[in-house]
Amino acid sequence: MKPLEHLIEIEEDVLLEEQVDQEEHDLVVFNDDVNTFEHVIRILMKVCGHTMEQAEQCSLIIHYKGKCSVRKGSFAKLKPMCESILDAGIQATIV
Repeated sequence: MKPLEHLIEIEEDVLLEEQVDQEEHDLVVFNDDVNTFEHVIRILMKVCGHTMEQAEQCSLIIHYKGKCSVRKGSFAKLKPMCESILDAGIQATIV
């Protein structure tokens, strides 16, 4: 590989990483038979900055639909939120 081709390849990789991080992702929380409504509501308020009403509505959607997108944003913004929710014993992922 010629040196110039190598630089172009590196630049394309960096641009691709920046593009992925700027994409809008969803933080999804899943229903379980363990956590109470109160616990889920408290965690959504603490971690995601939801109001009481938002957290209650999300908890009902989680309960009846099995999951709910509780926050949108970049992967970098959502990752610490997802980890905090997981640390609280609630199943979550970023999609």
